[in-house]
Amino acid sequence: MPQPHTIAATAADDAPDVLAPDCPSRVVFERIGERWTMFVLLALERGGTLRFGELRERVGRVTPKVLTETLRALEADGLIRRRAYRDSPPRVEYSLTELGTSLLKPIRAMREWAEAHVPEVLAARERSLDDARV
Repeated sequence: MPQPHTIAATAADDAPDVLAPDCPSRVVFERIGERWTMFVLLALERGGTLRFGELRERVGRVTPKVLTETLRALEADGLIRRRAYRDSPPRVEYSLTELGTSLLKPIRAMREWAEAHVPEVLAARERSLDDARV
């Protein structure tokens, strides 16, 4: 009978390796790693269903073009839902899908880590700048 550590090692060997260039899970990391993705998802978490202007206001500092590209990519990946109304003028609303909502837990963990460690990161950055000036 195999030892437990052998079974675990075998299972780990069969698991996808996100560091491998051809690993399909890289597309998820790429999406999450894009500059505005997490901000859009967090804004929709807080605001529920939002229109484009409301989203842009909550996210801040994002150009309309970049926000549009981000929203299209998130919709294509099934993380948000876009609903267009035939009102005059046309109205479009965005909300999280079930899949997008499931991504909030790890994003919240990253946000909490960032908020807890921002003083250390900024101090390290300042030390690096000081070292570069010398």
